[in-house]
Amino acid sequence: MEFPGIVFFVPHVLALHRLFVFIAGAQPARPIIVDITERPKSELSTLSQVLLGSLGLSGFLALMAITLGIALGALMFWIKRRSA
Repeated sequence: MEFPGIVFFVPHVLALHRLFVFIAGAQPARPIIVDITERPKSELSTLSQVLLGSLGLSGFLALMAITLGIALGALMFWIKRRSA
């Protein structure tokens, strides 16, 4: 029994083997170790973030209330002036 593709397969295997040897030989001798650590967060920074977030939300709500109040006042003034 004969293998029909063996002549085509062997050169590719040898080429892949040479490529693997080239890549494996280019690796550094010692591994590179990277230590990723986060700085511990203080309670003060977390508290300040909460306070700034709440001030931002209450400031937004106050601006919306003022804007809607001015818009409603202008609408009432316009309706009153138009009917008179």
